[in-house]
Amino acid sequence: MSDVNPIPPDRPFVVPYLTIGARTDGSPGGAADAIEWYTEAFGAQETNRQMAPGSDKLMHAELVLGDGLLFLADDFPEWGGEASAPAALSGSTVTLHRYVADCDATINKAVAMGAEVLMPPEDMFWGDRFGSVRDPFGHKWSIATHVRDVTPEEMEAAAAAMFADGPPEG
Repeated sequence: MSDVNPIPPDRPFVVPYLTIGARTDGSPGGAADAIEWYTEAFGAQETNRQMAPGSDKLMHAELVLGDGLLFLADDFPEWGGEASAPAALSGSTVTLHRYVADCDATINKAVAMGAEVLMPPEDMFWGDRFGSVRDPFGHKWSIATHVRDVTPEEMEAAAAAMFADGPPEG
């Protein structure tokens, strides 16, 4: 039996792993561009970058984002798999959620850098100021700032009121 810990002590949690392809506007992109974008827009810090041998593609990178990790790599369908970046899949089914000190400022900065607003920030019944964006690489982010504590009873009543008339039109 090995003395090596099967779960590294700094990684006992789920780590999102993003596949990066072209930008949503169709312009070239890639993991290296995404690292720059996440660093400037969200304050991420790159801690590891591994290039694919004999290639200009990035096979693995690690970013520290707040107190969590984000892994990412370029899309590699040429290595026998299917393309799996959001543009190849007509979008992403995953939303990355992030708490920040100022939801509005974070969303405004992301939009100024090319993100698309999916939901403008607003105060929500569960006690967060909340909004969402799609980054230039097709990944969805919900951004929140906790602004007030809400009891389970208050949340249940507010949710019932919000959904009383059914889904919004449109």
